[in-house]
Amino acid sequence: MQNKNSTKACSSYSPEEEEHEHTHEHEGSHFDLKLEIIFTISSLVLLVVGLIFEKKLHATPYSFAEYLVFITAYLLSGWQVLLTAGRNLLKGKFFDENFLMSIATLGAIAIHQLPEAVGVMLFFKVGELFQELAVQRSRKSIKTLLEIRPDYANLKINGEITKVSPETVKLGDIVLVKPGEKIPLDGEVIEGSSQVDTSALTGESVPRNVKVGEIVLAGMLNKSGVLSIKVTKLFGESSIARILNLVENASTKKAETEKFITKFAKYYTPIVVFVSLTVAILPPLIIQGATFAEWIYRALIVLVVSCPCGLVISIPLGYFGGIGGAASRGILIKGSTFLDSLAAVGTVVFDKTGTLSKGVFKVTQIVPQNGFTEAQLLALAVQVESQSNHPVAQSIKEAYKESISPFEIQDYEEIGGHGIKAKIDNKIIIAGNDRLLHRKNIEHDLCDVAGTVVHLAVDNLYAGYIVISDELKEDAKEAIEGLKRLGIQKIVMLTGDNQAAAERISKELGLEAFVANLLPEDKVKEIEKLISEAPKNSKVAFLGDGINDAPVIARADVGMAMGGLGSDAAIETADVVIMTDAPSKVTEAIKFGQKTRQIVWQNISFALSVKVVFIVLGVSGAATMWEAVFGDVGVALIAIFNSMRILRSKND
Repeated sequence: MQNKNSTKACSSYSPEEEEHEHTHEHEGSHFDLKLEIIFTISSLVLLVVGLIFEKKLHATPYSFAEYLVFITAYLLSGWQVLLTAGRNLLKGKFFDENFLMSIATLGAIAIHQLPEAVGVMLFFKVGELFQELAVQRSRKSIKTLLEIRPDYANLKINGEITKVSPETVKLGDIVLVKPGEKIPLDGEVIEGSSQVDTSALTGESVPRNVKVGEIVLAGMLNKSGVLSIKVTKLFGESSIARILNLVENASTKKAETEKFITKFAKYYTPIVVFVSLTVAILPPLIIQGATFAEWIYRALIVLVVSCPCGLVISIPLGYFGGIGGAASRGILIKGSTFLDSLAAVGTVVFDKTGTLSKGVFKVTQIVPQNGFTEAQLLALAVQVESQSNHPVAQSIKEAYKESISPFEIQDYEEIGGHGIKAKIDNKIIIAGNDRLLHRKNIEHDLCDVAGTVVHLAVDNLYAGYIVISDELKEDAKEAIEGLKRLGIQKIVMLTGDNQAAAERISKELGLEAFVANLLPEDKVKEIEKLISEAPKNSKVAFLGDGINDAPVIARADVGMAMGGLGSDAAIETADVVIMTDAPSKVTEAIKFGQKTRQIVWQNISFALSVKVVFIVLGVSGAATMWEAVFGDVGVALIAIFNSMRILRSKND
């Protein structure tokens, strides 16, 4: 996230070299925008004075005054380019834009085209100033994320408040957050109620009401009441720490288009230099009446207009703008390569619980069998689920209002993807899905029950089942409809829930395809199947939130995770993190990818076509150095401004 020198920004080196040069460019000479503006205005004033009095200055003995005015203007606007070109030559690095500008302008001075030499450097500098302003603007959206880092925590010990660093707070500690302060760590509200501003984390402008028992995240801004919060995650594991890490590392994963342009510039620039040498030397030798002065001037025009700055600057800037624009909407994209992948998504796969649904379960039906009563069945379920933190277990505990008699649990075992087995008061009790009943060969007369179902059995005797319903998120249907409008060919839901529950949700959302009764490893197989069936160059995206989703997120072409309350494993594995926990953000993320790719290729085609035209005009003698300058700088500026459109995008 360092401020990178704009003179090196259009380097023709490899991405690794370019990043290295960016980092060290400022050692000893930071880009001072105000100072550069003063230098640029001074250079412009001297150029205008020189042009007005050019004949008088040229007529003085030895043209000393003419050189004094124009060379001073030249150095004021071009000292940084000359210095960088010199440093690169000493390092054995040739053929970047600084080299092109230096050769072209020094050549113009050599053939006594002083105003043109100043013009090249001056307008190049103007382009760089606009570029620096554009880069600063594109960084603002991402920098807002860095500014949400809390500076301190009010640690509450024995009724006394001590201001400490968030990194020193331990699990279970109590922190006090006053109105106007940032919440320093993830935790549970144990006292007080308030409104919290989540915009920095999620991009949502509407404050959220929080009360006792609710989870709040580091980086949220407390708006009204005083909150006492019990810390549930250390600072290094908090949502804010994850965001900071994601943002700071986003620039390290470059898109294929960026890599292509960097390589293209590496070969393109020396070719341009050799073409210019040929233009300068060959025609005067083979064309009768041709002069070296005329053809050197044409060669210099080719050098100036061929500078690849517009391409090599605007393309990374376009991707940077895409990442920044998405971040301002609560979508963290971990690198420009994933913007390209998002643009190519043709299949979107959703997990159900916690992704399309709220993951807030409530007991809606208790169906006892074989002589058990509803109260007995619920009591059994509470006992066997007492050690579990699964949302289903929590809902069963909440449904049981009476006090539970003391009991002893032995041989407790969680069977992944199936349920729980435990020995309680010398009875073997199992609680789980229909697959668990079949696995244990327990006779039962009903397999497919709509909703999330917990079947129970005592000593291999079927006791009945409990139905638990999960509510869909408000924007789940909007997410599916938005993807359909985008032209996504296939939308699929994968769930570990039973067939009846999955079918009900699928119909409610208007999904054409779903697969139910899946274990975590089964989801990976389904994703691999979808990837193999996808058309060439079409990507498969998966959105999930739980620990069990991490393998699927890792296997998908574009792994997406819910970042608000999603698991750490899912978030760290994902390529894209949705901080609002809203499935409709998938549509926005894909739109950002598509728009960024569209803008990048607009820049490439526009820049190359204009440069080809001006090179032909320059070689034929139809273009002057001034036109070449406007052609090069104009292309760069238009490309830069075009790249900035993505930041203004509202993705409506």
